Amino acid sequence: MHISRTLLTVLLAAGTTFGAPNIPLEARKRQTTNARTDAIKEAFLHSWNGYTKYAFGFDELSPVSNKGTNSRNGWGASIVDAMSTAILMGLDEVVLRQLEHIKAIDFTKTNTTVSLFETTIRYLGGLLSGYDLLTGPHKDLLPSNSTGLINALIDQAVILADTLAFGFDTASGVPGNNLNFTSKLFTDTTNGIATTGTLVLEWTRLADITGNRKYAELSQKAESYLLRPTPPLGEPFPGLLGTDVDIGTGEFINSRGGWGGGTDSFYEYLLKMWVYDKGKYELYKERWIAAADSTIKYLTSHPQSRQDITFVAEYENAQNLSLNQGHLTCFIGGNFILGGQVLSRKEYTDYGLALTSGCHHTYNSTPSSIGPERWSWDPRKVPAAQTDFFARNGFYTTAAYYDLRPEVIESYYHAFIATGDEKYRKWAWDAFLAINATARTASGFTAVSDVGQGNGGAKYDNQESFWFAEVLKYLYLIFEEGGKVGFVKGAEQKWVFNTEAHPFKVLSLPTTSPSPSAPSIGITPAPTSPSSPNAAPSFSSSALTSHKLAFLVAFWGLAVALYL
Repeated sequence: MHISRTLLTVLLAAGTTFGAPNIPLEARKRQTTNARTDAIKEAFLHSWNGYTKYAFGFDELSPVSNKGTNSRNGWGASIVDAMSTAILMGLDEVVLRQLEHIKAIDFTKTNTTVSLFETTIRYLGGLLSGYDLLTGPHKDLLPSNSTGLINALIDQAVILADTLAFGFDTASGVPGNNLNFTSKLFTDTTNGIATTGTLVLEWTRLADITGNRKYAELSQKAESYLLRPTPPLGEPFPGLLGTDVDIGTGEFINSRGGWGGGTDSFYEYLLKMWVYDKGKYELYKERWIAAADSTIKYLTSHPQSRQDITFVAEYENAQNLSLNQGHLTCFIGGNFILGGQVLSRKEYTDYGLALTSGCHHTYNSTPSSIGPERWSWDPRKVPAAQTDFFARNGFYTTAAYYDLRPEVIESYYHAFIATGDEKYRKWAWDAFLAINATARTASGFTAVSDVGQGNGGAKYDNQESFWFAEVLKYLYLIFEEGGKVGFVKGAEQKWVFNTEAHPFKVLSLPTTSPSPSAPSIGITPAPTSPSSPNAAPSFSSSALTSHKLAFLVAFWGLAVALYL
């Protein structure tokens, strides 16, 4: 039996107020927030327990058929990807089991093709983040005799990076992405800007932890072709690039692009490399500013029937825009918000909030309350079956499935931290309820086929490892009070997330004022709601008694039990 979102909300509300009518309003808000972090933690444990029961050691659980599958070389991707979230949630027994598995992985052997990109963001990123967290703010999570397991994270990261490094052995230094570990060969002749440009943060962090500069040098040489693109067709707008690069020459071979899959995290890492070390990566920051300004100037788009909605277009070249966007692109709101904070540029924050609202609109428009994988607002191509939907909502669906993607929730998280506006928490909670109502199975959560149906359509029997790493982490952090790790409002960041939501410790904080901002490009900032607080509310935990917390947890347990 699947509980409805309405009933789930009623149960949760009852658990935060029943038997305690005289609790002050702020304390009741704190109860609700705690209940929601408990609910998200329960979703993590539900998924983790299903994985350990049916698929431990495999890369993923198939949560409908209850079997293990390997799409990431059979090293246990869900284990490594889930670790940083488990640490932040304080799940010490889970983390110990993960560390024991990780120490035993042989990263030099696999029978399947290795993606340099996916292996870097999931495995290498997960190992480095676990080390940063367990030797930093969460150093007391595990028993004192766990030091060997924690140090093994770096030992394994070095083995993995050394095994991957042959991918960079090309005439230009632009790596191949699809690697054969047995033959030490690959057949790629081109690589994309995301798969090339989303290595620098992890490989540079490894270099800084180990003191071995070769890891930074390999990834940064590849990045250099993207920082100074040639020929001109590779940069159709200032800072905005084509998609594919010739591995032999490092030159671009096309102009098409945008902020979607295949290009997205290249732009993400331009900004995040500078956040990671503001003393070294000034060029990365300037290139992000150029891309951001061009995005606002050239790619901003409002649907014909809904001028109040802001989307960001893709492009074939400088002359031809494509009025399409995808769920993957929806990280852009959070990225612009991060840029606005660290650069003290309000227009970037405002633009990021507008894009976040546009992505929320796709969730708010479907019967399932989850946005589709892809959509368009090109009025020339509206399918006949979606004419009324397009007139009401300003877009129509071009790919209806939901693959447990995190990007919209990621932007909600950044929006809430930057503004303190509780509506972003509400949006995140609504998304969580919708995912519970459509994607939950008896052993985990699965991709679903059609968000245009109230029940999400058919279940695809696939639980990606980023469900643990990203979706549940961002949901948890948006409701967590007093957390030690994450994005903060303002210019001074102590942590930066890789594109898989693994937090890395920022290498150094600036000792001088930030460099001068690039000139404004004339975008009028959106007004700030006067009712929105400037910071997330903080409440004293002493307001809650143990019996009230126990009652709350019991109510949530009842709600969850009705799912099964």
